[in-house]
Amino acid sequence: MDWQPGMVVVGTDGSSASKRAAGVAAAIAHKNGAALHVITVVRPPEGWWGIVGSPPTPGAMAAALADAQRDIIDATTEAIDTTGLTISTAEEVGEPAEVLIDYCERENADLLVVGKRGAGLIERLVLGSVADRVVHGASCPVLVVP
Repeated sequence: MDWQPGMVVVGTDGSSASKRAAGVAAAIAHKNGAALHVITVVRPPEGWWGIVGSPPTPGAMAAALADAQRDIIDATTEAIDTTGLTISTAEEVGEPAEVLIDYCERENADLLVVGKRGAGLIERLVLGSVADRVVHGASCPVLVVP
């Protein structure tokens, strides 16, 4: 079988695991002449302002999220070799696994690359890992990078 991806999507959250995944995704894109899509997804912040204080205005919250996501995208793309690659970036808000799955379907991705991140036991029990959820829900092949 001569499978050759034309579009590789990598999900990044700024963690070291997601940066390793981005490096692997870039290498696969280079080897196959594929486009590389770098996407970051954040969960909507609920109650992140803490016990005291009032919630931020919608505009302030949107600006803070946009800045944080742009920083993650920039740090990820700066850490990998993008020479000669066609790069697209996306910044989304939502449940990360669902958004990654939807993005890959919408963009007709050939491969989704994500990092395996060591979530705590409680988080894994309540939410499940993003990597596990995309492996079971994506319509394209998924590569999980340790």
